[in-house]
Amino acid sequence: MNRIKLRKLIEQFYLEDIGDRDITSSSIFPETQRGVGSFIAKEAGIVCGLPVIQEAYRILDDNIRVTAYKGDGQSIEQGETIAEVEGPVTHLLTGERVILNLLQRMSGIATITQKSVSLLNSDHTRICDTRKTTPGLRMLEKYAVVCGGGSNHRYGLYDAVMIKDNHIAFSGSISKAVESVRENTGHMVKIEVETETIDQVREAVEAGVDIIMFDNRKPEEVREFLGQVPSHIVTEASGGITLSDLPEYGNTGVDFVSLGFLTHSVKSLDISLNVLAK
Repeated sequence: MNRIKLRKLIEQFYLEDIGDRDITSSSIFPETQRGVGSFIAKEAGIVCGLPVIQEAYRILDDNIRVTAYKGDGQSIEQGETIAEVEGPVTHLLTGERVILNLLQRMSGIATITQKSVSLLNSDHTRICDTRKTTPGLRMLEKYAVVCGGGSNHRYGLYDAVMIKDNHIAFSGSISKAVESVRENTGHMVKIEVETETIDQVREAVEAGVDIIMFDNRKPEEVREFLGQVPSHIVTEASGGITLSDLPEYGNTGVDFVSLGFLTHSVKSLDISLNVLAK
């Protein structure tokens, strides 16, 4: 994870939440009063977000001590301590909500990703995410997917070409769209094409694309489409795939299964911060 970008993100989140000051904490506690806080898992799952705790408290006070008892990607049981922090009570409480919001969401994503990988149960097919992320949180959410054992799809519109149905409709065909891309990008840029029919798969193969997505296709259709794709082209199944479907897709032989729900509708893992005066 890019620590410079992480710091900038947390600073923005603090500006939104703190404004001029934490009026409650600063009105009750003197700056000299110290305390200890423990981040406790209130349910089992996969932890993700330790760098957030460290960087967020570093922004508020360089002298806050953060002790991690778990690492990102590790399992946590209900009641276990994830990390402990010690420092001025005002700073511990001021950073609490922003940190918990991020820690809970990232841990929720890592947890559902790990569950998806387990249900897929494949030595070949891999789980990956999509661009269906929360605006402003993409770096953190995609990091959480990796911590859960998944892979990242492209980060944005800038790092890979993905020719979707609307691109095809406006350009006239897959072949024309691919030709235009090749004329306007360098040889290092990979090209993925979204397909819905076996004829589109054949056209994408003929166009020499790098990756072919089978969009909203059932497992039996994925197997049929794979018969038209040479081994050097990467394949991906996407669209409408649920947790209960994953075992079937894991048996198709497709290279990747991309799941939007890993990030767009995830349930946060329940984590709390318990504090004591020191």
